[in-house]
Amino acid sequence: MSGLLSVLNVLGRLLIVFGLAYALPIACALVTGDGTLVTFFLSLAACLAAGAALILATRRYRAELKARDGFILVTLAWTLLAAIATVPLLLHQGLGFTDAFFETMSGMTTTGATVISGLDALPPTINLWRHELNWIGGMGIIVLAVAILPLLGVGGMQLLRAEVPGPIKDAKLTARIADTAAALWLVYLSITVACVLSLRLAGMSWLDAVCHAFAALSLGGFSTRDASVGAFDSPAIEAVLIGFMVLAALNFATHFTAWRQRSPRPYWRDAEARAVVSILALSSLGCAVYLWLGGVYPDFPTALRFVGFNLVSIATDCGFASTDYAKWPIFVPFWMLFLSSITASSGSTGGGIKMIRTLILARQSSRELTKLLHPSMVAPVTVGGQAISNSVVVAILGFIFLYFMSIVTLTFLLIFGGMDFISALTAVIACINNAGPGLGQVGPATNYASLTDYEIWVLSFTMLLGRLEVFSLLILFTPQFWRK
Repeated sequence: MSGLLSVLNVLGRLLIVFGLAYALPIACALVTGDGTLVTFFLSLAACLAAGAALILATRRYRAELKARDGFILVTLAWTLLAAIATVPLLLHQGLGFTDAFFETMSGMTTTGATVISGLDALPPTINLWRHELNWIGGMGIIVLAVAILPLLGVGGMQLLRAEVPGPIKDAKLTARIADTAAALWLVYLSITVACVLSLRLAGMSWLDAVCHAFAALSLGGFSTRDASVGAFDSPAIEAVLIGFMVLAALNFATHFTAWRQRSPRPYWRDAEARAVVSILALSSLGCAVYLWLGGVYPDFPTALRFVGFNLVSIATDCGFASTDYAKWPIFVPFWMLFLSSITASSGSTGGGIKMIRTLILARQSSRELTKLLHPSMVAPVTVGGQAISNSVVVAILGFIFLYFMSIVTLTFLLIFGGMDFISALTAVIACINNAGPGLGQVGPATNYASLTDYEIWVLSFTMLLGRLEVFSLLILFTPQFWRK
């Protein structure tokens, strides 16, 4: 019980830190005069009041957290911050709590699924708030807290291991965890600024550039337009976003290393980065040829433009759309959703299985086939010249099993509620991979507004499950976790 109270004490301080996020929308409301200023001041007050109440109620239990406390904190942090972030949507947009929570959970888990229609007419500050949630969630609110608030007094590495995606979580960029988190955020912020400027030069307004840069770098996929990026109908904007979505899908530790060495060589040495770029390029070319030869587009350059943008967007788990790709031959949309499960790198802002796990399992499968012919052979699994221990391989096998069983179980839950199979399956895949649009009822030309409250809550849980990479959430449901 004392451990949980210690977690609540940290959550209180985390809410105080989260209050800083309201500075940007308050500034936007002052500049635009869109009538949301009072809403965001009240939202800030609610956030600070909730944080202060938790701190005061648990002040006697401030202590260093144990490893298991990190999992509780991460799960409660995502849930509580998504809940407190609903206040502007409740007050100004008049959404019910279920829809508002889905919207903010989608933002903070960088899923990009939305229940709001009429985005083009939404107050600028509300749109900015949605996209800021994307951006904050991109690198992880826990990492942010560890970077800017060392006074948290919790075991930073335990939190980072529970928060940062991928099986290789012990590699440190710097000697201290706070410095590591700060370094990651510095890289994240720098690339975001570059994206904002590039989108502005490509023709977007400042507001659209900031919002879409936030969504691109977080691979969050929110947009200021109902038609998403298709509303701009600009090859230049699409090209800029493709470049930054690919950067966001790569390991940010690799970005930091390349920046520190002032050399692109770390990207070439990164087996994940090579695999990500290769699969995106080959899939884009192959699917473009497929649609061109199938008569969907009159020429190959047009096919490549639309396939390249939408495939990269879904494969990297961003979720932007420039056309209704659900109308394409079904092979291409399903291939894009498959890629959303494997393409993003560990240490990126993307979701899914992650490319490193895919590479390790591919090497392991190859080794098992070879051992059928040479049973006495001793050959370790290697990725990028680095040997992978059997314990990591076994852990990945366990993850893959839970990942696919989660998809099956959640799909059946949606079908049980009355959703058709294609919509249910693709909604679960899109949400567990934090990719955004699916097919059918939740395709790129629609949104999630037509779903029932039951379906919304199932998919809200699915988004959180995917963002915390299955293990970090499901471990809370095991009896062993709660035994002393």
